[in-house]
Amino acid sequence: MTVTTLRIHRDDGPASRALGRMARGRLAPLPAALAAAALTAVLLTLPPEGGPAPALFAPVIALLLAGPASAHPHDGRLDWLAPPISRGIEYGYLAVLGFAQAVSAPLVYVLIAVLALHHYDIVYRTRQGRRPQEWVLRAGLGWEGRMLFAAVAGLSGLLPFAYAALAAYLGVLFGAESAVAWARGRGSGVMVDLKEEEA
Repeated sequence: MTVTTLRIHRDDGPASRALGRMARGRLAPLPAALAAAALTAVLLTLPPEGGPAPALFAPVIALLLAGPASAHPHDGRLDWLAPPISRGIEYGYLAVLGFAQAVSAPLVYVLIAVLALHHYDIVYRTRQGRRPQEWVLRAGLGWEGRMLFAAVAGLSGLLPFAYAALAAYLGVLFGAESAVAWARGRGSGVMVDLKEEEA
């Protein structure tokens, strides 16, 4: 797996990339991702005490910790773990926040399923030598943008509507772009399975 592939798998949004440019690739991705995951988990377990739930501030903490590592070359021996940790942070956050604020279980499931299919598409496409369009990754808001959107909606009491809107928007965006990309193909249309090639 190449460095470029790992950075695509991160699914960073504009905010994370901006922090990465500021850090100039100096922050190692794995410790940053582990710290973001640990603090997010702690904030998700803290009960609200008369004010907004601490979980609503987890996206900002996760962004400030993991975002600056987005520009790192990801050339460390265990840096491949950073993207799946980011997935765990995002899926876990959206699930716990949704259930805590009485979003219907099917709606939470649909949103996370849309994201999981998008991430599977990214992984499978890069294995076939195809890269997702840059514009669709930006339009998808990135892992941090989606978490921040959910947090703002949670603060305003509109989380069920926000989950429905986000699931619909991302489903159309990712689904349409993926369908067009796979239908169009590239070059001769010959796809190479990199895993089989390596074997």
